[in-house]
Amino acid sequence: MSELVKIVRFHETGSADVLRIDKVPLPEPGPGEVRLRVKAIGLNRAEMMFREGQYFLQPNFPSKLGYEASGIVEAVGQGVDANLVGKVRSTVPAFPLNQYGVYGEVAIVPAGALAAYPEHLSFEQGTSIWMQYITTYGAIVHNGHVAKGDYVVLTAATSSIGIAATQIVKAEGGIVIATTRGADKRDELLAGGADHVIVTDEEKDIAVRILEITKGVGAKIVFDAVAGSGILELAKATARDGLIMIYGNLAPEPTPFPIYEAWGQGAQGKPFKMMGYTMFSITGDPKALKSAERYVYEKLDSGQLKPRIDRTFPFAEIADAHRYMEKGQQVGKIVITL
Repeated sequence: MSELVKIVRFHETGSADVLRIDKVPLPEPGPGEVRLRVKAIGLNRAEMMFREGQYFLQPNFPSKLGYEASGIVEAVGQGVDANLVGKVRSTVPAFPLNQYGVYGEVAIVPAGALAAYPEHLSFEQGTSIWMQYITTYGAIVHNGHVAKGDYVVLTAATSSIGIAATQIVKAEGGIVIATTRGADKRDELLAGGADHVIVTDEEKDIAVRILEITKGVGAKIVFDAVAGSGILELAKATARDGLIMIYGNLAPEPTPFPIYEAWGQGAQGKPFKMMGYTMFSITGDPKALKSAERYVYEKLDSGQLKPRIDRTFPFAEIADAHRYMEKGQQVGKIVITL
């Protein structure tokens, strides 16, 4: 009889209550695939949206879940280098969430979605790398071309993406202006490398504050997780020829396009660029993905990047981990251990 393994699946969309730990026969990797014996799983907000049926991909029931896991390769499919067996690897989110999922004791993933990470990192750290650092590399370095002395605004900066973006901006010599809703997160953001923190519940005129910090120049890059009407204030404080990149949508209202700010006002105007952005523009481009993986590996190895873990949960409590993620109070990554 085949070994049975535990896999998290959901059979309908909904709250964290729909997550089930099912026992299934040990799966075998197909052509171009590997089987990873999972040691740790990193949670991402996209997975919560997928579970709720609010992601851009729709689940196929019963649906697996999860982008990021670390572990040991224990089997490979046809066409995959057999030397991978026994190697420690983590998964890069370079596959469709409605075709693959890593929440389980084992995970079947495309071989091209595996990457090595520095040996000094733990499994928990190894699963807290690629989503956050490739996302921020693509925005800040690949698209934003951040340079020494550039001001970069990071909204919702206590998320794992915000923390990763802070580290990358600092590694490139930029100046971080982080925003957060509550004053209780100010000290943590400053300790994490932010040069300036704006508490949005206290300071209502965000544009004025950013312009004060930047001495009227504005931010070269705005990396925004919130969207909604707040984009109008951020646009007022964007530098001439700056870049606004929207990668999240936490606001309850639609996102307007700041047309007047983009046009600028006469000779003193500050026209800028604005774009929607996802990490998949990087992971879907083999050349860009290799550059991103190399950049992240080197910065991790040197210590310039260091994943921050907010809290760990045992595998049996994965639904509780999702409920914790829904509260949005974490500073860093939520990790499941096996």
